[in-house]
Amino acid sequence: MAPESSTPLLNGQPWLSIVGIGEDGLAGLGELARQAITEADFVFGGKRHLELAGTAIRGASRPWPQPFDSAMQAVLVLKGRKVCVLASGDPFFFGVGVTLARQLSKQDYRVFPAPSAFSLAASRLGWALQEIETVSLHGRALDLIRPLLHPGRKVIALTSDADGPAQLAKLLTETGFGSSRLTVLEALGATREKTRSTPARDFSLSQVDPLNVVALEVQAEITARVLPLGFGLPDDLFEHDGQITKREIRAVTLSALAPRRGELLWDIGAGSGSIGIEWMLAHPSMWAIAIEHHPERAARIRRNAQNFGVPALQLIEGKAPDALTGLPKPDAIFIGGGGSGDGVLEAALAALKPGGRLVANAVTLEMEQILLNAHSQWGGSLTRLSVDRAEPVGRMTGWRPAMPVTQWIMRKPED
Repeated sequence: MAPESSTPLLNGQPWLSIVGIGEDGLAGLGELARQAITEADFVFGGKRHLELAGTAIRGASRPWPQPFDSAMQAVLVLKGRKVCVLASGDPFFFGVGVTLARQLSKQDYRVFPAPSAFSLAASRLGWALQEIETVSLHGRALDLIRPLLHPGRKVIALTSDADGPAQLAKLLTETGFGSSRLTVLEALGATREKTRSTPARDFSLSQVDPLNVVALEVQAEITARVLPLGFGLPDDLFEHDGQITKREIRAVTLSALAPRRGELLWDIGAGSGSIGIEWMLAHPSMWAIAIEHHPERAARIRRNAQNFGVPALQLIEGKAPDALTGLPKPDAIFIGGGGSGDGVLEAALAALKPGGRLVANAVTLEMEQILLNAHSQWGGSLTRLSVDRAEPVGRMTGWRPAMPVTQWIMRKPED
């Protein structure tokens, strides 16, 4: 129950206050933020947040449930009452503010941000935030760091717990980045704040505070698994059984798919997953669904997604067109030779958003005939792609042609 003295809110007045709080507690908050905590009928937050704000709380303290309710229904059902949500640092930088804002109008809430862990770390190190990479690994796959590991770059990563820095050092060492300098910044803003540095391969720090961020100065050995920017990554970076869109064709295919930020790709007949993986590497907002019915290839796609740092690649084990039922509508679709069964093109075009792009590749005469018929029926463009590679011919070298690829590109008309 809310306190009996609760004062009803006026129409249009924000009922929710989202307050970012640091490890320095109330001392680091402005007057309005402290007032929002004190006047709230209900104050939500983690146990640590509620302790930090303890002397200012007059209403009912509500620690987050375990497991955490990402929908935050306990907050939303109190709409119209005075509610305060406490968050770490900046609530809109990998914080609960983002989750709440998606479900509310801007008139429902007001926000009092504090410096994020990334800002505090950069200030301690003297690093310019706009010149470095930042990533949250809190409750997320450690593999997300992989695309950011380029020699000479600096990265700040938010970890989940006391074991996070050691796990990150292990990944760096195993992938050829063991000489990178790893700086662990613990309990930023608290009286127990501490900063320690070590090469990743020599990591032996003990009693690491669970509240930490890790700053990386990336150095790569010659064997390091560096993921280049741009399309057409080397084939040997992928685990595959030969069922892979080859590097040169993949680069042209992704160019034809024309990725845009925030878009969804269907990769039908995904094989090794290379198209969907490179699509997601183009920008963190991109997402992809790989459809593959062959169990061994599906397992291979999962491993490739992990090794390329895109663990969020969604995999559907099934055969198109049946496996496409119920999937979110895509902005772009790629159909490889393995996804060319009866009815696949029709189902793909029906699902494609208006204005979306469909690209299909054929290496067999049978699939080529399907694309010729599709071009005749729906328009678009046809291109024949061929690649010759220099290979040994006895003691000399000659050109050996790869199988030519027929590519059909089609843009679905707007409604």
